Amino acid sequence: MSRALATTFKPRPRDLPQGLDPLRLPRHVAVIMDGNGRWARQRGLPRMMGHRAGVEALKRTLRLCSDWGVGALTAYAFSTENWSRPGEEVSFLMTLFERVLARELEALEKEQVRIQFLGELEELPQKLQDLIADATSRTAANSGILFNVCTNYGSRRELVRAAQKLAALVAEGHLEPHQINESAFASQLHTAGQHDPDLLIRTSGEQRLSNFLLWQLAYAELHLTDVLWPDFDARALERALLDFQGRQRRFGGVDEESQP
Repeated sequence: MSRALATTFKPRPRDLPQGLDPLRLPRHVAVIMDGNGRWARQRGLPRMMGHRAGVEALKRTLRLCSDWGVGALTAYAFSTENWSRPGEEVSFLMTLFERVLARELEALEKEQVRIQFLGELEELPQKLQDLIADATSRTAANSGILFNVCTNYGSRRELVRAAQKLAALVAEGHLEPHQINESAFASQLHTAGQHDPDLLIRTSGEQRLSNFLLWQLAYAELHLTDVLWPDFDARALERALLDFQGRQRRFGGVDEESQP
């Protein structure tokens, strides 16, 4: 996506909770959606039911972010490591992705959501690849929130591929080694042209990045919550945003007010 598309969305908050400052919302929120399996186990349900409940939580979170004025939401849907899960669960997840995408695309178009899928999509089932291509194309010109779905995504692999692309440009004579800087490197990532996430939310009490957006999260604020992902609701999102607005973001600098 071009930088122009990344910066033209000017959110108009609707139903924003009173305690939140509309001028200090994160432009981009990333979420690691953890706890679907535990949510199901606590209720004596199959893990698959937890994943279905997790889809509903993601739809809810996307709608809230859009209504409240967050410009972009990036969700960690399926990692490159998730292929190691039991085959039955992987097959269910692939089918679930297909069904949800086919069912929800019309609503995404209506709500002006721009959806993109980040990851090694060529390794996904062909039917899902076709649905992804169709959804990306049909929503590309929409003017609302940008919704990134990280599918078969691994940040280390993304970084290696970016380095390979730059090396190829050098080898072909299109780029000099001294021209490789942070901007050039970022231009080869899946998120090229987008603002980096300002806020990362991870649910279910886990406290690690799990190979997610390692470059892009360099200066993101982290909000870790014990809430299981299927239970993540408006109040949980409000707490995360209040936490974000209570931080002093110095980006490696010094807070002048704290100096003698």
